[in-house]
Amino acid sequence: MRLAKSSIILISIILVSGCEASVKTGLDNISSYKHLFQGKRVGIITNHTAYNSSGQYIVDVFRNMGNVTITALFSPEHGIYGIEEAGREIKSGTEATYQLPVYSLYGKARKPAREMLGNIDILVFDIQDVGARFYTYIYTMSLAMEAAAECGKRFVVLDRPNPINGIQVEGNILERQYASFVGLYPIPVRHGMTAGELARMFNEQGWLKNGVKADLVVITMKNWRRSMWYNQTGLSFIKPSPNMASLETAAVYPGLCLLEGTNVSEGRGTLLPFRQFGAPWIDSESLAAKLNRLHLPGVRFEPTAFTPVRSKYKGQQCKGVKIIITNRDSLEPYWSGVLIINEIYRMYPDAFQWRAQHFDRLCGTSVIREAITTQSSLEKLREKWQVGLKNFLRIRDKYLMYPN
Repeated sequence: MRLAKSSIILISIILVSGCEASVKTGLDNISSYKHLFQGKRVGIITNHTAYNSSGQYIVDVFRNMGNVTITALFSPEHGIYGIEEAGREIKSGTEATYQLPVYSLYGKARKPAREMLGNIDILVFDIQDVGARFYTYIYTMSLAMEAAAECGKRFVVLDRPNPINGIQVEGNILERQYASFVGLYPIPVRHGMTAGELARMFNEQGWLKNGVKADLVVITMKNWRRSMWYNQTGLSFIKPSPNMASLETAAVYPGLCLLEGTNVSEGRGTLLPFRQFGAPWIDSESLAAKLNRLHLPGVRFEPTAFTPVRSKYKGQQCKGVKIIITNRDSLEPYWSGVLIINEIYRMYPDAFQWRAQHFDRLCGTSVIREAITTQSSLEKLREKWQVGLKNFLRIRDKYLMYPN
């Protein structure tokens, strides 16, 4: 199969202007690591986000390095061009522009098979993450690290910013029995780490299968501080997946993604996915008023209506609310998401439905759904998960690579 030629050119790039910072990603800094790649065969796990600050795509950057042979590309969820919808199986094929084989890591295989790595000396990962536990790119990375370790291949991560900053950490720790491809390891929903930092944690904590450890190199960024949001980096924002249209979307995503585990539309199939939500059976004015009375930090809610062109309630008018971010630094997206679902459940107990297995996997536990269903205290539940969160923060400190 030949992959459709495309969209490395057609991808919508939002240029960020007026930023004082000038962050250089791992890809920008790769020239300082030429010695790692000279005379080597390189496989690259990547997608449409892997540009340097000069607008060069990763394949061109490596080819311009000289004495480096790119033998294969590997694509994550949403495909090499980032245009496939969430959950859709991606097929392997050939990338038309560069005439390179592309092995899908979101199809029949989620982990590179030994034969995929036979013609590779070094496996490189460069994909923009969004900072939420259930975004699958970091597990594509970790499973590829396992494969590299098992096959004796070096694994290199080209680091990129956590777009929703590297300071704020929030949520309960995933319980092992709820591990899935939307959460494999015991981390909170908002982890406040970069892909490179997570790679170090997954590797050194012994979380890879059978405790294997990759020969890991992280090529760090320059000038990135943990307090930065993406629009403070001076870098261009390329939406990492079809429904991650903006930084504002990424900011609320750690909580609003939980709606995927219910019969409430999370706004997929509209111009504002995750920034508006609703259903045909909701009263917009009443829900907006109820949510505003919760005084959730950093947000307010406005009544709205929308008609999805795909996904839940396709072609049906949904009434609901739009989220307005008023202070992103005080925003608690995960906690807000839990309370939003709790309020909808209380208002519409007969119409509301769980997609229980998926909701529990997203939360990394069943206790949140059970507390909402029984109308138990969510505040007490949040107090209980602080113990695990504090322990995670102690572990996390060992792997942080950038200043505040």
